[in-house]
Amino acid sequence: MTDAPRIPAVPTPHAHPADLTRATLAVTAGRPPRVQGSPVNPPVVLSSTYVSAGVPALGEKLYTRMDTETWGPFEEAVAALEGASEPGVVFSSGMAAIASVLAMVPDGGKIVVPRHAYQVTLGFVDDMALRHRVTVVRVDVAETEAAVAAMRGADLVWIESPTNPMLEVADLPVLIDAAHRAGALVAVDNTFATPLVQRPLEMGADIVVHSATKYLAGHSDVVLGITVTSSAHLNATILAYRTLHGAIAGPWEVWLALRGLRTLALRVERAQASAAELARRLAAHPGVEQVRHPSLPEDPGHEVASRTMDGYGAIIGLRPRGGAAAADAVVAALALWTPATSLGGVESTLERRRRFATESPTVPEDLLRLSVGIEDVEDLWADLDQALSRG
Repeated sequence: MTDAPRIPAVPTPHAHPADLTRATLAVTAGRPPRVQGSPVNPPVVLSSTYVSAGVPALGEKLYTRMDTETWGPFEEAVAALEGASEPGVVFSSGMAAIASVLAMVPDGGKIVVPRHAYQVTLGFVDDMALRHRVTVVRVDVAETEAAVAAMRGADLVWIESPTNPMLEVADLPVLIDAAHRAGALVAVDNTFATPLVQRPLEMGADIVVHSATKYLAGHSDVVLGITVTSSAHLNATILAYRTLHGAIAGPWEVWLALRGLRTLALRVERAQASAAELARRLAAHPGVEQVRHPSLPEDPGHEVASRTMDGYGAIIGLRPRGGAAAADAVVAALALWTPATSLGGVESTLERRRRFATESPTVPEDLLRLSVGIEDVEDLWADLDQALSRG
């Protein structure tokens, strides 16, 4: 992976030297002040409340549902990676973060979403349609003209790129510009790409959302979400939502996520390099019907990804020959790859997505979503090869 262009560091209470790469920011952002005798890592603060006599001063800690010292370093670090001028807002889950943004759509409003996206996001917008009379328009984000045409009258355009699980790649600069011309806010779920590969705020997006459960934390041991924006107004709106709705993160989980973030650049570099090599080999395997990864020159998303991203990510879409039964047989035959939902951990996982009844019906029954971890690529390939060759 080629590191992101060198950028000025985001101004923070603990200033970074200017002109750091994001690989370096992942290690340095959110550290305590460099004062003699201070800790190198932020401490975990375990307190639900704070000493407070009289009227609290502005910014003074009062109650942990509102703020705690343990959130700040992680929020600062993710904001630095995304190039935001406001701190992030961490949530108890990715869906809690997503809900805080979708809640900005007014009753009777209109939202444009990808036809393929995280299934719980799509379920949430369907619920908005039922309970709040919100018009939901699904589009193929890779079909730029059709997506732009659907934006007229929209209050919010929600984009995933690459999409989950079909790996469609959106032309983000074009879609974001069109959405703004239509008067809509733009939110981008950047979970798959991570800020090392793609930075939607730099392309004009209003809000970026991550399931921090995935690549940011990176070890399949926490459930968290985070939003990032450079708009003080939007940030205040999201922060108020978190405080009122109580979707707050535990201090240990946030501390673990920050610890995982320190190795983000190394993990993403290794995982996406392995994913590209595995995709290349899978494309030539006789047991494979179709493989999707933007690194492949023949992939429909290759041109846009090459133009708008700093890499191609570490998720592969795989359809073995023989349909859903063959796909299930491949999963059962694997010894190193772990059959599990979620993604973005150090371990390689996979699953057949249509095993969930709530998955989009246009996702092929035999599609396997592979999340490539940091194991040796030859070991990963040997396991895939033997499983695909059994049929």
